Amino acid sequence: MNGAPESSPVLAATAAQRHASDPEASAWVAASAGSGKTKVLTDRVLSLLLDGVPPERILCLTFTRAASAEMANRINRRLGEWSILSADLLTKEIASLRDRPVNEADIAAARRLLARVLDVPGGLKIQTIHSFCQSLLGRFPIEAGLPPHFEAMDERSAAELMAAARNDLLVAARTPGPLSDALSVVTAHIEETGFTDLMSIVARDRWRIQEMFRRYHGVEGAIAETYAYLKIDPIDSAESVIAGACADGAFDAVGLKLAAAALLGGTEKTDQPKGASVSSWVSASAVERAARFDAYVSEFFTAAGDVRKTLITKKPSDAEPRAEPALRAEAERLSAVMETQRRVVTAHATAALLRLADALLSAYCREKEIRARLDYDDLILKSLDLLSESAGAAWVLFKLDGGLDHILIDEAQDTNPEQWRIVALIAEEFFAGEGARDANRTVFAVGDAKQSIFSFQRADPAAFADMRHHFQKRIEDARGTLRNVELIWSFRSAEAVLKAVDSVFEIDAARDGVADHEVRHQAVREGHAGVVELWPVVAPRDRPAALPWEPPVAREDGDNPASRLAGLLARRIKSWVGHDILESRGRPVRAGDIMVLVRRRDAFVEELVRSLKSQGVPVAGIDRMALTKQLAVMDLMALGRFLLLPEDDL
Repeated sequence: MNGAPESSPVLAATAAQRHASDPEASAWVAASAGSGKTKVLTDRVLSLLLDGVPPERILCLTFTRAASAEMANRINRRLGEWSILSADLLTKEIASLRDRPVNEADIAAARRLLARVLDVPGGLKIQTIHSFCQSLLGRFPIEAGLPPHFEAMDERSAAELMAAARNDLLVAARTPGPLSDALSVVTAHIEETGFTDLMSIVARDRWRIQEMFRRYHGVEGAIAETYAYLKIDPIDSAESVIAGACADGAFDAVGLKLAAAALLGGTEKTDQPKGASVSSWVSASAVERAARFDAYVSEFFTAAGDVRKTLITKKPSDAEPRAEPALRAEAERLSAVMETQRRVVTAHATAALLRLADALLSAYCREKEIRARLDYDDLILKSLDLLSESAGAAWVLFKLDGGLDHILIDEAQDTNPEQWRIVALIAEEFFAGEGARDANRTVFAVGDAKQSIFSFQRADPAAFADMRHHFQKRIEDARGTLRNVELIWSFRSAEAVLKAVDSVFEIDAARDGVADHEVRHQAVREGHAGVVELWPVVAPRDRPAALPWEPPVAREDGDNPASRLAGLLARRIKSWVGHDILESRGRPVRAGDIMVLVRRRDAFVEELVRSLKSQGVPVAGIDRMALTKQLAVMDLMALGRFLLLPEDDL
């Protein structure tokens, strides 16, 4: 590295990358952002190819199609360069990947690799997990119980089918019956616009709901389990709970009468009204007590549901020592009654929602079956069933095992438990019996729990560590080694930025749920300038209260913190442009040297663009827009709706 000392971060980072990309051993890599993760993946595939591994026996699973395309492009570009490089340069390229001398045979083999890869039908298997599952099901549709002509849906098509299923549900609910009753119960707990949101949540978590139905043998089994978990009899209702609590003998009538008499002798403002209320309620019939239950409860509890600190003042309590304990006991009884009432309401509402969910998902499944379509969740779950529970599972695994020797998993922290089970099943024979001895077979995973998209597509960062332990045991049982490699060196960020990040995660509260160990990064870019500034939060300004007698005729400017922050930032940027020197280029700072990163594209972005323009700073503006929100596109969509349905002439 240009004569860099052995202790330089460049050499340390490169050594760690080579350790992780060594094709002779399985590896589990924790890679911080900017540490060269894609390079490690690419280098490992290239090293496998150089070692003579047939391209079709390598499987790379990535998280997104963009990552898959990026990795494929990098590999093909390198192989293309190798085919035309001079012998000296190609020798250096190969030597950078391998820790052994390069000979003529290696050079000749490297030049032929591009042709070998291109000869493989479909090229290298660099796929998303969903794409892999689709190809797996397409290869074994009969074993998976699918029509051979099935197609995978994108998210938009799935949303359209779900909307059609929701409409079918609402039409079916117009007929009196269990579905209509369930809809009435659910809609009693939500506002008008909340029903669509609720059905969207059901659609999003449909795999969990369907898994629950499978576990408890259908919707009725799941409902029965719900009542059992909440310790509620299905025949109970909120009214029956209240009626039971108001029945003769359900409460300490003698103690409450003593307490009521004591309260009537207390303060006029608090004790006496409460005493009258308690006395009247105890003396009423059971039916009257049930009708006045809420008012009675309010004598013991605040609006927030907490037991009142003072149920009786000191003077009447001293006069009748049994009064305060009786009132406390009644408060505890009422608290238990209300808890039971809440559990009853929750149980019935949950049961109703489960019935609606069952109807919705059944209609959605019918829509998919009619069209022979599978959504993304189906691809995963059908593949998992194919590999684990189908009659042909052993045959499918046997065929897969004969075609794979190396599995590489990218963005492993975002792999959900079902996806991990698929990977584990595919690799099951790698380290068992003859499969462990036939050839060098490896598993490679790279990820970083700190970068997990928590809960997205059911991502479970904890599974990353769990699967490491799983594979470590499997590999060690086969007398192999799993390398645990940590890439902490960043080729991307300057030292000041990395130190700021590490300082934040020194705080336990910041690290909680993100990392279970010390977070540390090291910059490869030694000596590069960098600075991190923490600005105070721009808060709304206090506005003086208007005088009661002042007529509202003067116009007052509203306070917009986002606008003020945008103005501050725009003025700071203007002070840099043309004045400060960009030392790395030896010239004044230009507007194009500055990039503003925001957490989300909200109103602040528009305010910032407006402020920069008002300061005369050239700005590229917002480089992404929602096409369906543009007026011209909305007009075309309205025209399309009219052409499809002329009656829709609004």
